[in-house]
Amino acid sequence: MEKHKKIIGMGITLVIATAILAYFVNAIFELIKNPTDTFLVENGKISLEEETQGYIIRDEEVVIGQNYKNGMSKIKSEGERVSKGEAIFRYYTSGEEDLLNKIKELDIKIQEAWSNEGNIPGSDIKLLDNQIQEKLNSVYELNNLEKISEYKKEINEYITKKAKIAGNLSPAGSYLKSLIEERNNYENTLNTGSEYVKASKAGVVSYRVDGLEEILSPTDFSKITKDTLESLNLKTGQIVSTSEEGGKIIDNFNCYIACVLSSENAINSVVGEKVVLRLYNSQEVTAEIEYTSKESPNEILIIFKIDKYIEELINYRKISVDVIWWNSTGLKIPNSALKYENEDLVYVIRKRANYTDKIYVKVLKQNENYAIIENYTDYKELIEKGVQVDQTTLMRKIAMYDEILL
Repeated sequence: MEKHKKIIGMGITLVIATAILAYFVNAIFELIKNPTDTFLVENGKISLEEETQGYIIRDEEVVIGQNYKNGMSKIKSEGERVSKGEAIFRYYTSGEEDLLNKIKELDIKIQEAWSNEGNIPGSDIKLLDNQIQEKLNSVYELNNLEKISEYKKEINEYITKKAKIAGNLSPAGSYLKSLIEERNNYENTLNTGSEYVKASKAGVVSYRVDGLEEILSPTDFSKITKDTLESLNLKTGQIVSTSEEGGKIIDNFNCYIACVLSSENAINSVVGEKVVLRLYNSQEVTAEIEYTSKESPNEILIIFKIDKYIEELINYRKISVDVIWWNSTGLKIPNSALKYENEDLVYVIRKRANYTDKIYVKVLKQNENYAIIENYTDYKELIEKGVQVDQTTLMRKIAMYDEILL
């Protein structure tokens, strides 16, 4: 029994000894192969970023008419700019489908009667023919359904104008003239019964009405809090649905993004400070801090103001966004290459031709992994920090493609 225990003990010892030997052999091999880790100094860029979600706040005014239950026909497209007083959309009149069918039937009869009467001269007709042909050529090159629909509508308008002119040029009591008069009557009934809704102010048209236009409004930022935003239960990146009952006019000059942040930079930020925001589509835009509110000791609500990419944000209420507090370019090195004599005195070890030099540097900016450094040019600063500066020290500088030890 005793002998059996000794054999087991010797076996365990042998395994441990083998493992230790393998470790040291590998370490010696790595040391010979690459005795010291180094880093090649190059120009680079670093930044300090904070990932978060942003709530879109806009100056927008909902426009809706009396006959919103009738359904609507869009006159202006989504994202199109309008002036104050321009018609945006109209609500269908009662019996509109029947009226439209009658007008279509008359259009066919008018075309037949027109061809029977022969060519009717007129410079206005010739001009309309050219406009119709121009629009037809444009339609063939389009792949945007909304634009194609808009062009078809314009072509129909030109054809209608052409028919009316032809009717006016026809002899009194002619069949063509009577058809066009009948068509005009139906068209007048259609237009009289329709309710046209106009823009209350200049801006961008949108039909993405979500009921948050007054809640997420720039009128009074003090009403917007972390709890208010979270209570909305919005999904990041969700597209706002299109309304079939009304639209809205959006200020296309400014837009706001509200974020709840917790970094040191955020806590110490001030109104008027400028940062860069990276939006959900990777576009970067300069933003100004418009409003801040401390939500807790470690959280702050910041509302950023932007003046670009506003129309790209119309589809959304909540997006992912990166707040870039700062970025810096220059000689970029890893933080692991920085060595400290004290809190205010930093140096790196440069390696050239197997010789090493201690070189003092200034750290301009630093994030979690990297730093941007520069050389001392005024050596009085080093003397004031207690460094013995001689001629050799003055000549030592970090340059592009130097190797430094990590």
